[in-house]
Amino acid sequence: MRAAPPGEFQPPSSHDRADRVATAIVTVLPVVALAVAIPLAWGSVLHFYDVVIFALCYVPTGLGITVGFHRLLTHRAFDTTPAIRALLVICGCMAIEGPPIEWVANHRKHHTYSDEEGDPHSPHVNFAGGLMGSLRGLWHAHLGWVFGGGMANEARYAPDLLADPVVRFVDRTFAVWVLAGLAIPFGLGWALTGGTIDGALTGLLWGGAVRVLVLHHVTFSINSLCHYFGNRDFETTDHSTNLAWLAPLSFGESWHNNHHAFPRSAVHGLGRRQLDLSGLLINGLAKVGLAWDLVVVTEERQERKRCADPF
Repeated sequence: MRAAPPGEFQPPSSHDRADRVATAIVTVLPVVALAVAIPLAWGSVLHFYDVVIFALCYVPTGLGITVGFHRLLTHRAFDTTPAIRALLVICGCMAIEGPPIEWVANHRKHHTYSDEEGDPHSPHVNFAGGLMGSLRGLWHAHLGWVFGGGMANEARYAPDLLADPVVRFVDRTFAVWVLAGLAIPFGLGWALTGGTIDGALTGLLWGGAVRVLVLHHVTFSINSLCHYFGNRDFETTDHSTNLAWLAPLSFGESWHNNHHAFPRSAVHGLGRRQLDLSGLLINGLAKVGLAWDLVVVTEERQERKRCADPF
């Protein structure tokens, strides 16, 4: 087990408390919206254009997290132009999973202490065995950890981003991009229904609140389910797993054991049938000259780390 440096774990601050309040609001409101959406859908108020708006908002904001926040900023798996960098990070902000520098700092801390003391969201640390212990661990990893305070120190875990003018600007204007991410589905609903307020509001419901709810819990499932259930293709020091059924919704992030084996790899779906839409986007950008310096894991490196008896 790694020894934590002095001052690594601090008691919750006023900033942490503000984060918890904001997190509670962002977490609860989409659930309330879903409670409204279900009877509307059941009553045939869900229209084709609502599904279109959901997809049009889910895909870019999801890729903003997976390609922008995660593979580009956190792990520097590739490089790109300042404009593409800004666009990806802005789309990630619209997912409403927190400002980019905070998100990156917490994720880098997770890799530093993965499934050990200090991991912000391990389902295995400090939880007793048995069914109830497992459920408490999964709840903590899925969502409970964000209410606990003690977020990662940005100066320690993300000094490169604090010095990056593009990322710092987007980080400071996070609220603007959150509002833009809600205004877009509202505007799409208004436009696709000929300028009706009902269309605008249902667009906001499905492309805003419900989209945020689904994307949040897909991301949370990487922290919880992908450290508990699934297969392991590679030897790692943690409990990371691959979950095939979650790959389409998570844009390839659920090949999580692959990722922990090779954190800087631009592609997480290393197997022939491992769908990785984020990796496809990065490779597509590279083919048109908009991404370069992709980190590629050779077959030889994979074989050296492959599990002798995957499960």
